[in-house]
Amino acid sequence: MSTATVDRVLNGRSGVRHQTVQRVQAAIAELEKQQTGAEVSGRKLAIDVVMETPERFSTAVRDAFEAEVATFLPTIFRCRFHFAEVMKQADLVQLLDRIRLRGTNGIVLKAPDVPEVVVAVARTIEAGIPVVTLVTDLPNSSRSAYAGADNRAAGETAAYLIGEHFSDAPGRVLVTLSSGRFRGEEEREIGFRRVLRERYPLIGVTEISEGHGTDAATGTLAMQAIEADPAINAVYSIGGGNRAVLAAFEAAQRLVRVFVAHDLDADNRALLIARKISFVLHHDLRTDARSAFRTIMAHPVRGGIAPSALSSVEIVTPYNMPSAG
Repeated sequence: MSTATVDRVLNGRSGVRHQTVQRVQAAIAELEKQQTGAEVSGRKLAIDVVMETPERFSTAVRDAFEAEVATFLPTIFRCRFHFAEVMKQADLVQLLDRIRLRGTNGIVLKAPDVPEVVVAVARTIEAGIPVVTLVTDLPNSSRSAYAGADNRAAGETAAYLIGEHFSDAPGRVLVTLSSGRFRGEEEREIGFRRVLRERYPLIGVTEISEGHGTDAATGTLAMQAIEADPAINAVYSIGGGNRAVLAAFEAAQRLVRVFVAHDLDADNRALLIARKISFVLHHDLRTDARSAFRTIMAHPVRGGIAPSALSSVEIVTPYNMPSAG
């Protein structure tokens, strides 16, 4: 069609048939789509993955991100990993600020939901750098998106598994958190307690926290709780340290009737195969990595806050365990 016709459509003037207007609008949409593809295709993007988490989980995250990189060619992602099992808030904020000042195409962050971190995320976003929270969210921050599971639904699932196992009999569950500072763990606990309260009132809860998912600290806390309460006979492990928790039960010569854990890392695979734990609530970290990459790729084009990309939670037993690859 003539440039005059296109000009009339673009400027909203009369004298153009409705079908012609639709054709021009469709052509514009297609050209915008091609331009977006050209902007994100073939780029080299350096991102920083920052996590306070036990080594067994950070290893699983690293493997997932490195495996997913190959699926985004010709876009090339270079991941720089910053992992620590325990990190002081001041050190974490300093690290985020250092990355911001040095420059990066995006940050993937697993961090406590505390005001200092929320402010550091705001500084990063204001600098034009997207921030994707991973597995535990910072919902009151200006982060770009959340990639992970629905943690409250995961906690509700754990309550269902344990409640149905007891079948209206009384029980007491040891709930282990790595730290109360993580929103994802708090959401799991809220969902867990809600379902127990509503559907399984004969099951009580004893909580331990601040073991940071490490075996030494978590094991000590578990042993103290078990010795103080002879009714504890089940475990919902939100924060990890499962080998140490089991060792504490063995040392006290106590049985665990049902044990629900999170994440199919190397430790939990071995414990599940050995029938030391009953169920693992697993979500695919590669799905989370894919969501993070897509958010970062789209940032210069879309900007703003993207909808959360929730990965599904799978109940894993020794009979349906996915391959380690």
